[in-house]
Amino acid sequence: MAAAAAAAARINFFLNHTNPLNYKAAAHLRTDLRFQRRRPKTTSFCTRASAAPLHDESSAAGGSDPFVLTTPLYYVNAPPHLGSAYTTIAADAIARFQRLLGKKVIFVTGTDEHGEKIAAAAASNASTPAQHCDLISQSYILLWKQLDISYDRFIRTTDPKHEAIVKEFYSRVLANGDIYRADYEGLYCVNCEEYKDEKELLENNCCPTHLKPCVARKEDNYFFALSKYQKSLEETLATKPNFVQPSFRLNEVQGWVKNGLRDFSISRALVDWGIPVPNDSKQTIYVWFDALLGYISALSEDTEQPDLERAISSGWPASLHLIGKDILRFHAVYWPAMLMSAGLGLPKMVFGHGFLTKDGMKMGKSLGNTIEPNDLVQKFGSDAVRYFFLREVEFGNDGDYSEERFINIVNAHLANSIGNLLNRTLGLIKKNCQSTLPVDSSIAVEGTTFKDTVEKLVEKARVHYGDLSLSSACEAVLEISHTGNLYMDERAPWSLFKQGGAASEAAAKDLVIILEAMRIIAIALSPVVPSLSWRIYGQLGYSKDQFDAATWSDTKWGGLKSGQVMEQPKPVFARIENPTEEENGKEAPKKVVKKEKLPQAKRAVEA
Repeated sequence: MAAAAAAAARINFFLNHTNPLNYKAAAHLRTDLRFQRRRPKTTSFCTRASAAPLHDESSAAGGSDPFVLTTPLYYVNAPPHLGSAYTTIAADAIARFQRLLGKKVIFVTGTDEHGEKIAAAAASNASTPAQHCDLISQSYILLWKQLDISYDRFIRTTDPKHEAIVKEFYSRVLANGDIYRADYEGLYCVNCEEYKDEKELLENNCCPTHLKPCVARKEDNYFFALSKYQKSLEETLATKPNFVQPSFRLNEVQGWVKNGLRDFSISRALVDWGIPVPNDSKQTIYVWFDALLGYISALSEDTEQPDLERAISSGWPASLHLIGKDILRFHAVYWPAMLMSAGLGLPKMVFGHGFLTKDGMKMGKSLGNTIEPNDLVQKFGSDAVRYFFLREVEFGNDGDYSEERFINIVNAHLANSIGNLLNRTLGLIKKNCQSTLPVDSSIAVEGTTFKDTVEKLVEKARVHYGDLSLSSACEAVLEISHTGNLYMDERAPWSLFKQGGAASEAAAKDLVIILEAMRIIAIALSPVVPSLSWRIYGQLGYSKDQFDAATWSDTKWGGLKSGQVMEQPKPVFARIENPTEEENGKEAPKKVVKKEKLPQAKRAVEA
């Protein structure tokens, strides 16, 4: 216990004294860097398919095929930031929805832990690279637990099974004749971990992203023949428009490819913290050529001997890669070409989402406006954080956070429209029906159009979830609660109960109708707010096991039966007080919303 407490203390110290990760991707290699190719003699190599047939998604998902969903493997030069939290929340909502559909889901996340930048970050904190990676990787695991992230696999690129698969993949690409050595010279940005074109640099050869001088370097590196896959990538992007989404990201990728692909260096001679190049211990594999393989190595079971083919058979190709738009080039250009070279299938979709801003401004340390996801969850709870970013940011576009809008949206939707509707209905049924349902919900709704309205909204939500339109899915479910509130106001069952007789019976049916709608909301909104959804379901008299076993088919009307006993009414979502409100010219006292204790994560951490 003492050791665990000490580890937690170290993580908290690091989170409070280290800048959030600035996960910027390296730009493409430039043509003015001087190198001379020295191609090795190539040998024949049997791959599962030639490059051309790989454009065809003949391995379309069948009933037993898993839905493999991945976040980026987050770079551990600094603790998790709001951008990485946003991607993972979205991935979790998609994974939970697919599970509701009955799919076998493999939700992969993890950390990218090699490279010069990691070694530098460790040194700046008087730590070894391994210790640094352990600490930051654990901070991701802790944050994902706070955010109710239901991942199935957590892969670390320092995992021995990952290293084995990277080396096997590298050897396969080498045997296919797509790796060669070259003398390389240019200006190198340590933070970007890439060589820069002088034309893009600022004064004194400063990197325009990090505003630090680049250093002159000359190395003998290994290169991947990306240019060989120019036509294959053009054909893939033309014939498979869903491969890159949203569509405007596809246009961006097509523009890059059309301008001509250039081979890129896949090893570093001056970086010790990395996976050694097979048969050349003096070089390490470039972080991207290493990290992208994490999507495949994560599929290996810990009990198995690491093997590329076995990992592939466990679920590749992935159904969906979720990434930030800053790393689109690596996932939509480099990665598919690498897979083609190795004779492996391409992921079915790469979805690049936008960036988050705060109060309309880019977040950054210099502006003093960064948002720590740990602080946000501790202050408002996981339900509020998850709901706001999925409801208010159109997935794929940039989005903005302001605390005032955050509080207003969460209060209006979760506390008022959903929470208050449930609470006042349970209060009425307790007062007038002893908290026991007098009739089946399928009978109660007869003679009304309420059921038809709810069924249409549920179907809209299902379609939007499937299209990755998460904001629209939230809106469709929220509309069910709006419909319920309007129905309650129009029917006024509290008045009908006072009349007695047939009016009282009608009022009881009205309450059953609303509670059935709340049951449906709990299931349909569970991908977004799983903790809140369970609290709603629990108040309707169901057990946790029943909630966990629910599927999308349970959104069909008719679940609540006569005689079911409701729990005692209590608010399922406490209204958040706005600390910036002023009363009588004085700032209102700040009221901190305590985060509820979350259940232990059920999924195994594989790291």
